[in-house]
Order: sequence, then structure tokens, then C-alpha cells
Amino acid sequence: MLKTRVITALALMALLLPSLFYLSQAAWAFVVAGFIGIAAWEWGALLGKSSLGRVMLGVVTALICAAISQIDPNAIGAGDTNMPYRPWVFWAYGISAIFWCLVMPLWLKYKWSLSGVGGILVGAVVLLPTWLAMVQLRALGPGVLLGIFAVVWVADIAAYFSGKAFGKHKLAPSISPGKTWEGAIGAAIGVVVYGVVMRQFFALELMSLPVWVAALLAITVVSIIGDLYESLLKRKAGIKDSSNILPGHGGVLDRVDSLTSTLPVVALAWLVFSIR
Repeated sequence: MLKTRVITALALMALLLPSLFYLSQAAWAFVVAGFIGIAAWEWGALLGKSSLGRVMLGVVTALICAAISQIDPNAIGAGDTNMPYRPWVFWAYGISAIFWCLVMPLWLKYKWSLSGVGGILVGAVVLLPTWLAMVQLRALGPGVLLGIFAVVWVADIAAYFSGKAFGKHKLAPSISPGKTWEGAIGAAIGVVVYGVVMRQFFALELMSLPVWVAALLAITVVSIIGDLYESLLKRKAGIKDSSNILPGHGGVLDRVDSLTSTLPVVALAWLVFSIR
């Protein structure tokens, strides 16, 4: 199992890194559209859709993302000028932020179910802003997006090892029994250390150090919420993984669960702080 996970991870990195660093912005938008389309296909499984329904959901989602990139290329940095401050962009990120920061804590508490048209709309709120953020943040530089990915990876790794070493108090036993408060605290510490080091190394001065640390802690909380949400949906649907498309890792949604909550919030914060 471990060998399979490692091989899959290496194959993913072999595909991700060249695409991230060498594709044009327009091509990257199409690649991410396909990636999000696969995630939408998996979302259909969480809704109990038929095979045809899942395929249609995936294809339509990918086409919507691709269409947006053609309709407003300047908004994603693929046109003649980079103009990310579109009103519709703020709406997309704002709705996403409200969903993850205000609605989701209630959803996790009351464990609402997901189905029908409502489930499709929620999927749009989860997946479309993720596509937009992955494209817009990459326009700042491939290293920027990779660095944001690393925040989530650090959180996951730190949570795993700190939870394994010190975990005693369950974080959400009815949703994800393996997660502990000690793991969450370890994730927060790992992210803050990583973020402070990166701030010093790259001389990032978008905000003061206290605000920077607060932002890192907020990102950690949002990433954990995204992880818990997918765990809840899979538990409701009675499945272990969103799919088996990534041997040893499950599906695309299993790999990007924390990113779906984190990336749009980070992108919104970037827009707000950069226009001050």
C-alpha cells in the first residue's frame, strides 16, 4: 500500500511540476478545468448520481471553467493584461468564504445531508472558486501557488505526526475518528513555523507579522474544515474514497479536500490586501 502511494505521488508530481512551471496561463486554466471536472465527477458519487449523471456533471463543470477562461481571459492572467479585480471574481470568492467560514461550522455540527439540485449548487460553490483560485494565484508565479499548496501539505503532515505521537482527544469522532485536537494543534504550529520562515526568506511584507501569523492560523482552521467536510460527505454516502482514480490515494477530492476550502479564501485575502 505504501509503495503504491509513493509511486502515485511521484507520478502526480511529475505531471504537476512541469505543468505548473512551463505551461502558458491559458493552457494551465484548461488543465485545471479538466482536473476540476474529475473532482465534479467524484462529487456526483457523493450525491448518489448514476454513471451517466456523474459523467455529465464532470463534463459540464470542466466546460464551465474552460468557458470562463475564454470569456474573460484577463481575469485569469491569460489575456493581454492581468485584471483579476473583476466584480464577479469577488462574488465567487466571497460566496466561497461565507460558505466555508460561516455555513460550514453549522453544517459540521448538524451534519446536514447533500442531495438533488442543492447538492449540485453546493458542488459549484466548492469546486468553481477552487478552479478560479488555482488559476489566478498561479498568475502571480508558479512558486506562489506551489508555496500555498505547501501550507496545506505542511498542515496535513504535521497533523498526522503530532496526532500519531500525542493524539488523545478526538476532534470530531462522529465525522473522522482519526483526527485529534493534538493533531490540529500540531498542524497550526507547523504552518506558522513554515509561514514565518517563508516570510523571512522571501521578504513577504503584505501584512505585519502578527497579522501574518493570524492569517496562517486561520488558513489552518479552514483547511481542517475542508478536510472534515469531505469526510462527512463520504460517511453520509457510505464510501471510503471519492473514487479510486489515484491508486493508494483514492480520488481527486481526497487530495484536494483542504485546498477547496483554503485556496478561495487565500485568493480573496490576496485581492483585498493587494488593492489597499
